[in-house]
Amino acid sequence: MAYLRLCFRHAALRVLSFVYDKKKERSLAMRLYYQPKGYWFGDCMPFGKGDEFFLFHQRDNRNPEPFGEPFGWDLATTKDFVNYENHGVAIPRGAYDAQDQFIFAGSVFEGEGQYHIFYTGYNRDYPAQGRPAQVLMHAVSDDLYHWTKTQDAITFTPQEGYDPDDWRDPWVIRDEEHDQYLLILGARKIGPKTCQTGRTVKFTSKDLKDWEFEGDFWAPNLYTMHEMPDLFKMGDWWYHIVTEYSDKHKMVYRMAKSLDGPWIAPSDDAFDGSAYYAGRTFELNGQRILFGWVGTKEKCDDRSNFEWAGTFVAHEVYQREDGTLGVRIPDTVWNAFNERENVGNVTIDGTGARQEAVLALGCGDLFSFEADITFSEGTRSFGLRVNENEDTALGYQFIFPVAENRYVFEGSPNFPWFNVMNIGLERPIKLEAGRNYHLQLIVDDTIGTLYVDGVALNVRMYERPGESLSIFATDGVVEVRNVSIARGLKEV
Repeated sequence: MAYLRLCFRHAALRVLSFVYDKKKERSLAMRLYYQPKGYWFGDCMPFGKGDEFFLFHQRDNRNPEPFGEPFGWDLATTKDFVNYENHGVAIPRGAYDAQDQFIFAGSVFEGEGQYHIFYTGYNRDYPAQGRPAQVLMHAVSDDLYHWTKTQDAITFTPQEGYDPDDWRDPWVIRDEEHDQYLLILGARKIGPKTCQTGRTVKFTSKDLKDWEFEGDFWAPNLYTMHEMPDLFKMGDWWYHIVTEYSDKHKMVYRMAKSLDGPWIAPSDDAFDGSAYYAGRTFELNGQRILFGWVGTKEKCDDRSNFEWAGTFVAHEVYQREDGTLGVRIPDTVWNAFNERENVGNVTIDGTGARQEAVLALGCGDLFSFEADITFSEGTRSFGLRVNENEDTALGYQFIFPVAENRYVFEGSPNFPWFNVMNIGLERPIKLEAGRNYHLQLIVDDTIGTLYVDGVALNVRMYERPGESLSIFATDGVVEVRNVSIARGLKEV
């Protein structure tokens, strides 16, 4: 009997392993969003030249887990965020005993007749030796493809009072007002990791060689650490972006009319939810793109936590009339889909009981959806259902609970509790009866990206119970117009 139980256990484990392997295959099966085969896309350091974007990035092989093996920077280029050229290693990591055992994030910048990279050299073994784990370092290039490390690290060591193991992710801009270069980086004060002393600090230079430490740039005492700081000007406003992992696990921004502040928090100070992380921006030919990644989940399981690194997804950043920022799909991405199929208009009357209408069957693993939606006074909720099985009703949904002024991603039905770990997979949005809302959805295998009037949310969906797309309404009437769907991408 014991032998039979053991055999059964081994057979069950083989089944589970097979299921996991198939999910892992799907997690690497992106056809639109960029993920090199066999690798996971980490923090991106964007640059642009001519009509081409350069995606310098960390590439993790997860052997056996995130950060398992040291990595440097790799490079991919694209002109349209649909087709990518993989150039392999751009800056190799250092030796195991070198400061840049790992090459963490940094900044690519053109100035003083050269291309420069200011990057974070990280050695995970140094703290035990009483040495700073993270130090800023420098490399130069004449062509963006071949780089020489200069080892200019001495002026960028962690300053007194700051945690020597959290000192990273430099970002460089030209400060024309003060005729100087400005370098900002993420840091925190020395003390317990739970203390919310995260801050952005700054250095200044006249020549990109000699730098002077200027202290704190932005220290709100809101987060335990600031990662991947970004700083840019659009119109009359300056914008400062940081990624934080102690509050909502997402990117936030502040805005000011001057680099000296004060830095104002907009009502919606984020670009996406907790699945989209560590984004940086770059403007090329009037288009500013946000370069972030959508994390994978442990064991490719909806119920599990998000991991570091995953798949690159581009947002285009735009400025609203009030100065706040929204994001949208780059035109080249949206136009890459096959010819759109017009579905027609739909009216759903959920008065008294929730009602649902199927918009499309057989959506497949790569499609885009678009519609305009209005809802009547008294509507309790409405939303989209994705990857739904018509027989079992199992799938996922983006639900808009009207009274809560937000939209949320979750499993549907969320049974057994819980079938999706969705903490942070929500976005605030003002929901008003009679107002038109423009929805655009992209599904690429395990990733779903929903845009609603400049408000975006990326999610992971590792199961595929079915392939239908539907819309529902509760306690009200929802009008759905200009509905269209496109399956697959145009052949190049």
